[in-house]
Amino acid sequence: MLKKNDKTREPPSNYSLQTDDSDIHLDSCYCLKFDAHHDLVWQDLQKLEESRREILKRSELPFWRILAYWSGTCLKALALDWLIWLTFAIFLSIRIQARTWGYYNVPALVELLSKTDTSILGGFLSFFLVLFVNQTNSRFFEMYQLSKASSGKIQDVAGLVSSQLPSDIAKRIIRHMNAAHVVGYVGLGGPYTKTHFFDHINAEHHLLTQKELEQIAPFDMQSGSAAFKHLTTLCQRDVTSALKAGYIDSHESTFLHERILEFRAAMDGIYDYTDQPVHFFYIHFLCLLSALYLPLFAIDNAYAAGWGAGADWHIELLYGIIVMLQCIFVVGLRLLGQKMIDPFGDDLEDLSVITYIETTIEGCKIIMNANRVLEVD
Repeated sequence: MLKKNDKTREPPSNYSLQTDDSDIHLDSCYCLKFDAHHDLVWQDLQKLEESRREILKRSELPFWRILAYWSGTCLKALALDWLIWLTFAIFLSIRIQARTWGYYNVPALVELLSKTDTSILGGFLSFFLVLFVNQTNSRFFEMYQLSKASSGKIQDVAGLVSSQLPSDIAKRIIRHMNAAHVVGYVGLGGPYTKTHFFDHINAEHHLLTQKELEQIAPFDMQSGSAAFKHLTTLCQRDVTSALKAGYIDSHESTFLHERILEFRAAMDGIYDYTDQPVHFFYIHFLCLLSALYLPLFAIDNAYAAGWGAGADWHIELLYGIIVMLQCIFVVGLRLLGQKMIDPFGDDLEDLSVITYIETTIEGCKIIMNANRVLEVD
């Protein structure tokens, strides 16, 4: 993801989700299509979230049921990748040549290729691909942990303020923290926009008043982290005011300040990761190696499958399967790594931001409204 406070470099966040009967394949989860000319509205975000939560439940299914799915898998991405089709086209063209006009003429290239070993190049490429996937997988789950940590810090604050502060002050602090949580995701510049994401949640849960919205309007919540940092600072000032008023002692004040700062640090950590994705140089290097290696691998296996009278369709089929599997391995690993670079986008594989926010708000409501059951003798 590009730097969020640089609007001129920021990728467009206006998408639209469309679904039709052709979007559903073998399961109830949508294969989503986005139109770069419209915003991803709240209903679209909800459908996307439902699909993500449904996909998460598939991990423990039997392997034969996993293979029956289309959406949320590598199949569509692989089917649309031109390098796979180019590689297989090279293999087929050579095999057609081997069975037609080259039936009695064995090219000298066949003998030369028999002395080469493309597996060495394949080994190096596999190493770099696995390293790439491991790096992006670590980034993905570290950003997931930061998202969950920010939710936990808000609920930690709710637990103390609900029992120590007057109701109006406690509710204001939690409103502002939950608002900062939502605004923090809006500032990432992805599909979660102010109009179709924050405004809906704010209207439903009454996080910020109109006056408070006007106060943060100059920060432009879609342009970075300034708006969410302003809201967390308001929470800290409320804690300081509560300390001066005698509602809490210095130890409790320190606890609250620490949790608020830890919440801000967790959200800042997400911004740090999205501001510096995996180096483009590295990804370009992998793409270049793949584009050179797979056609060479197809040529090597096509000539090795026999020529002229020595050609056998069983051997050709076997070599064709090997070429296809190698394409799936090389292209699939690269696509997998790229899918995990930005967990806060509009892919089915991305993190469930709406779920994190709504469960945090509901958790805070439970904490704030908890009543002690009085025992009657």
